[in-house]
Amino acid sequence: MLSYGMSGKFFHAPFLKQHPEFELSGIVERTKKKGHLDFPNIKSYHSVDEILLDDTIELIIVNTPNKTHFEYALKAIKANKHVLIDKPFTATSSQAKQLFNEAKKNRVLLMPFQNRRYDSDYLSVKEVIESGKLGNLIEAHFRYDRYNMAINENSWKEVAGPGSGVPFNLGSHTIDGIIALFGIPLKWSKYPTFVRPKTQVVDYVHIHLQYPDSLQVFVTISFLVADPSPAFIIHGALGTFKKHRTDVQENQLIEGMLPDNSMYGVELPESEGLLTTITSKGLKKQEKIAAKRASYINVYEDVYQTMRMNKDYPVTEEQIIAQLEILE
Repeated sequence: MLSYGMSGKFFHAPFLKQHPEFELSGIVERTKKKGHLDFPNIKSYHSVDEILLDDTIELIIVNTPNKTHFEYALKAIKANKHVLIDKPFTATSSQAKQLFNEAKKNRVLLMPFQNRRYDSDYLSVKEVIESGKLGNLIEAHFRYDRYNMAINENSWKEVAGPGSGVPFNLGSHTIDGIIALFGIPLKWSKYPTFVRPKTQVVDYVHIHLQYPDSLQVFVTISFLVADPSPAFIIHGALGTFKKHRTDVQENQLIEGMLPDNSMYGVELPESEGLLTTITSKGLKKQEKIAAKRASYINVYEDVYQTMRMNKDYPVTEEQIIAQLEILE
């Protein structure tokens, strides 16, 4: 891993530890050396260049600040390492295309880390859509609502630059999920703006994506929503499904719960989605749909299946380039 901040400590390391086919052997720690507290046998490297010289390492996880993803991934590819890149993949689609081309030349794997495909709420929406209970889809709304007026002046996320702002942070999750569900849109329009006083980065964005068969998909991401709306609203010819953002994995990981806990990834009571359908007699029927247990370890199972079993990685080059074209 190229860093051991929040993403490394909570979204990568616990699953590398749990998955039997991985060994986390090294972390780049430029200043604070904390990896050994969780992994006593870890080797701590002082720089990216140093870790890339280690011939025993097969896979490099690029989980550094957004603007560095392209530079570090390119170095890793040229060092003949397989690479897993945290979101956003890169700051531009042209950078992504260059990385994929270099990976093919060097015969290494290049994989986007899109863990929110394994959120319980998203998987619940996916299951309802695929069940056909909604009929022909007409309209879909995806929201990321947060309330955070304060600006963290010590965070790189608050500094304007390549790959900055909510489109590239929360937006990369959302657009990826939409592309995975519906495919690449025919066209789109985007309306970014600045809502918090003195913010340097886009902290509100609305995106309209148009699909075949008149399906309209709307994305809204905002840092100033005091009372969140349902994160997912899907309207079809036969009904509607509403689901709040109810995945518990991030909070559980931050609170110290490990993925092997039986309660990990299990949504809290009263978190069910609401499915409303209209019967053939015109009567309204409502039922609560409970989400199944979810786990981000499935990302690493995908990586394992790709590296060792030669299976296709589920996040494709075409999907990631389309995502970045929308975000940029």
